[in-house]
Amino acid sequence: MLRVRDDFLRAHLAIAALFCFLGFQYATWVSRLPTLKTRLGLDDGRIGLLLMVCGIGAAVSFPLVASAMKRFGSRALATLSAIGLGLVLAGLTLAPNYPVLLVVACLDGVAVGFLNVAMNAQGAALEVRFQRTAMSRLHATFSAGSLLAALLASGVTAVTTTLSAHFAVAVAVLAVLLLLAQTGMLADEPAAAPAEAGTTAEAAETAAPAKRRGIPLPSRITVWMGLAMVFGTVTEGAMNDWSALYLENVVEASHQLAPMGIAVVSVMMVLARLFADGWRTRFGDGLIVRVGSTVAGLGLALALLVGGVVPTLVGFACVGLGVAAVTPCVYVAAARQGSDALALVAATGTTGLLAGPALIGFIADASSLVWGMAVVAASALVVALCATRIRWPSLDTGTDTETSTATDTAPGTTEDAAPTAPTDPALSEA
Repeated sequence: MLRVRDDFLRAHLAIAALFCFLGFQYATWVSRLPTLKTRLGLDDGRIGLLLMVCGIGAAVSFPLVASAMKRFGSRALATLSAIGLGLVLAGLTLAPNYPVLLVVACLDGVAVGFLNVAMNAQGAALEVRFQRTAMSRLHATFSAGSLLAALLASGVTAVTTTLSAHFAVAVAVLAVLLLLAQTGMLADEPAAAPAEAGTTAEAAETAAPAKRRGIPLPSRITVWMGLAMVFGTVTEGAMNDWSALYLENVVEASHQLAPMGIAVVSVMMVLARLFADGWRTRFGDGLIVRVGSTVAGLGLALALLVGGVVPTLVGFACVGLGVAAVTPCVYVAAARQGSDALALVAATGTTGLLAGPALIGFIADASSLVWGMAVVAASALVVALCATRIRWPSLDTGTDTETSTATDTAPGTTEDAAPTAPTDPALSEA
């Protein structure tokens, strides 16, 4: 029993290091956007395009990462993509002009997409192998990595404003996190052997799509997962980037109080993710996502209608609390559908997280930031709607406990049938 517990803790710590790695890497270079803007003489529009290109790179990674997962496995892919993200920081430091900066940002998006899929496959494998919820805490370490990057950026810039010095220290931190990840990541096992003679026709039909060439078409449930993920990450990303501006420009909060927007969202999100695994075990993933996203959407909508600093901060707290468990739960459900589904859902999630803030900026520029934040509230409510169409997994049985609609589970239908065991090599250990 103690051996199993020690194995779980070692694997949990190693995979958490990957999540921390990704949050730290992205927040590190985003925190220095003002420096990049000044060095290359960029305007706000070009900075917005830079962030959008990063999101495009994440979207482009989808067909690539699905193949890479099958060829290399989640452990090797996580290591390779992490090394690539470290090199991205060097590329941002050396970029001589804006076009090169755009190329580096696009490569960053691709590498983020790769690591995002690999680390979430590892997290889902951890839950399946040890029959314990852990994904929400893993995502909490992503937020902790972002916070660590912000603190490092503040500390380094207090000593020197040199971008290369900051990124050199950041790369050293990333190297330590990657070494820590190597101590306990779950090893990938070979894919399951072909079905033996006597396999039922339904099982053969379910396995048939794996033999098709090209990009596999997603099932209906996978599409609903992708929609839930993209709208959930649009909500999360927009709050991170626009909450301070909303407080200062719309609510007319003081300069000292404006940063409290992102602080409230971040603190509530981290706290919720630390406790969300217990909620998942008790209430189930589906209920947590539906209730949480509804609280986020309605809380923010009421804050926009009422106005004022205190109601706005309460609304922001509702968003942080409500969306905290959305991405962990959707990633677990997608991983149970196989590597193709996980790759698609991760690509939509990364795209929403990176491109969402730019979209809200375009809406705010065309109308007002109030309407932009209203879109954020609507996005959270869309997640609740999508959650009613997703088949959520049961950790105890390894199978699905909720069905989306009768049409998705009609007898003889195999397109959306959830596998009774993980189909990804990273999950096959269980």
